[in-house]
Amino acid sequence: MDTLLEVQDVTKRYSNGRGVRNVSFDVMKGDIFGFIGPNGAGKTTVLKIILGLIRPDEGNVRIFGHPVAEAFEQAMNRVGCLIETADAYEYMSAYDNLKLSARFYLDLPKTRMDQVLEQVGLAPYKHERVSGYSLGMKQRLGLASALLSNPGLVLLDEPANGLDIEGMADVRNTILRLSKEQGVTFLIASHLMHDLGMIANKIGIMHNGNLIRTGNVDELLQGGNTLEQFVLAQIQEEKDAKQHA
Repeated sequence: MDTLLEVQDVTKRYSNGRGVRNVSFDVMKGDIFGFIGPNGAGKTTVLKIILGLIRPDEGNVRIFGHPVAEAFEQAMNRVGCLIETADAYEYMSAYDNLKLSARFYLDLPKTRMDQVLEQVGLAPYKHERVSGYSLGMKQRLGLASALLSNPGLVLLDEPANGLDIEGMADVRNTILRLSKEQGVTFLIASHLMHDLGMIANKIGIMHNGNLIRTGNVDELLQGGNTLEQFVLAQIQEEKDAKQHA
């Protein structure tokens, strides 16, 4: 199986003592990799390092075999992302926002904007100004933008943020469909363990800047626990180990 993303011993230290330490994991072609942890665990920092938005103090990242630090354009050529919040020009429609973004991609079919808007459930509202969108609708537009270039690897940071139950189900179904039908690989950072447990085949658990456990979901949950119970137990074990160190 092809390795699309390699994160090797990545460390980033901040002056306030926070950051991430010695984070290593791989994402394989076809994975839906759930990057799980409480708010402030370091998930977004790792995603930003992967995308070249933050330079690590130590460690390396390779995407599609290309080192991000030395071959940024080649590494990012087939990567889509939605990090933290979905930014858009609010005075423009969803369709016009995507049309503007499409200018950065060569040979993108004119029908692609309609395709991704349909995939995220915004097709009926594509000509409405974004200023009238709810937070959940803006998140869907951000997901549409991440999918615009037909990426092979998509990084999503809290994609269910602001979505109601129906919206969360729509996003999950979109991710599953793209993974199954088009072979898109996903790395999804979230604190919503129940939501990720319904779609992820692999997980990595972040806590206080450390990656404390990775593995296949089916293997990790053989004891009959839910993903939430398993993750909380792993975090508690990590806390107990530090107290007794």
